[in-house]
Amino acid sequence: MAGSLNVTARLAWRNLWRNHRRTLIMLLAIGTGVWAMVFMSALMRGMTDQVLLNGLHNLPGEAQIHHPQYRADPSVVNSMPMPAGTLYEALGEAPISAWSARVRVPAVIASERESRGVTLLGVDPVTEAGVGALPDEIVEGRFLNGPEDRGLVIGASLARRLDTDLGKRVVIMSQDPENNVADRGTRIVGIYRARLEGTEDQLVYAGRNVLQEMLAVGDQVSEVAVTAGDYRRVSAWLPALQQAAGDDLEVLSWMQLQPFLDSMLGVQDGFTLIFMVVIFVALSFGLVNTLVMAVFERTREIGLQQALGVRPTLIMLQFLLESLFLLVLGLGAGNLLAWLTIKPLESGIDISMVAEGMEMMGMGTTLYPALQTSDMWMSTAIVVILGLVASLLPAWRASRLDPVRALNKT
Repeated sequence: MAGSLNVTARLAWRNLWRNHRRTLIMLLAIGTGVWAMVFMSALMRGMTDQVLLNGLHNLPGEAQIHHPQYRADPSVVNSMPMPAGTLYEALGEAPISAWSARVRVPAVIASERESRGVTLLGVDPVTEAGVGALPDEIVEGRFLNGPEDRGLVIGASLARRLDTDLGKRVVIMSQDPENNVADRGTRIVGIYRARLEGTEDQLVYAGRNVLQEMLAVGDQVSEVAVTAGDYRRVSAWLPALQQAAGDDLEVLSWMQLQPFLDSMLGVQDGFTLIFMVVIFVALSFGLVNTLVMAVFERTREIGLQQALGVRPTLIMLQFLLESLFLLVLGLGAGNLLAWLTIKPLESGIDISMVAEGMEMMGMGTTLYPALQTSDMWMSTAIVVILGLVASLLPAWRASRLDPVRALNKT
């Protein structure tokens, strides 16, 4: 049996190259199709990842801990104590890599000429850096030196709207737990630039201790942001954190906090699969045509094999192996070409010409293609499975030829 399979495989390989021009054309078509699948998947995944990461950057973290009523009423009344005891120990367990406690309240900022509604963040710069929540770029001045820093850092877009600048005084106002107005004057010590202009307009950074003092909330915080570095594997560590937090606190993943982002991820995965199937269905017509032509051209040869006692199953297997060899060679060429073209682009593609439109989707001005091994394996599985299914009919017809009629065919 092993000897028959070996001979069949060798015949299939030799038959593949009997018409080398047609084989090379099919290899070019399959390779191009595989390249298109992987390349477009990398672009789409890069777009989705950027939207997700921008969203997680603004959350921030892959999970957050709040007072149960905070999401319905994000005021200082619904603050929570700093993590302690079992929750503090759970936040130090792997794979959690960083966490940061912050005060986050709605506020008003006023300059000499304008005032705007903003979200005021009281942060510790060191822990915020751990969860990747610091501004992308400080274009003027500096960021906060610590939670006791009494300065203020605002976005470049907000500075333009307030008609203010670095070093000038502004007033921030919010409410304390007794619903009294809490305000203080402070100087702008830094101006940052974010990927999205909306972020520059919305987020204003202050020292956490200074903000707690202004709001008279002691050491209470609004939220704790937690990250483990991989937004796709939150379910692996979230239950342990929920158990440690107990019933008095609410621990939610980014999928629960931002269901829109979660649905985007699901849609992107589904769209990638559909895109791959559609491309290969188009390619399969060429593959079937190649095998059908091979059957017509080798009708007498097939008849001779049957007359010499070769079983129909081995003839069918021979055509399927020809198809498999063609697919494997095309996959190798397509995946290699995709890797060679995507790797140089991973540092970013400038799309600033369409920045305004991309910002509406939550993207920045640079697109970073994301080549994932899972996409290459998925394209390989789709090509091999659908390719063999498409080859079944011509292979079955070849195995069912009448030997007498096949030998007499001119």
